[in-house]
Amino acid sequence: MAWTTPRLDPDRSRRRLQLLAQLADARAVRERERPQRARTERLRQLIASRRRLAG
Repeated sequence: MAWTTPRLDPDRSRRRLQLLAQLADARAVRERERPQRARTERLRQLIASRRRLAG
């Protein structure tokens, strides 16, 4: 027996693609606002300050 993929409602498919595009946009904005380097640098500063307080 061959596998057949069920046809999605065209309206549902359009909404799904729209939602995926919005999620991608939101992820891109979040990355621009808080890039990984800035987060890493902030974490390093926090670790350094805690070591100074403890040590």
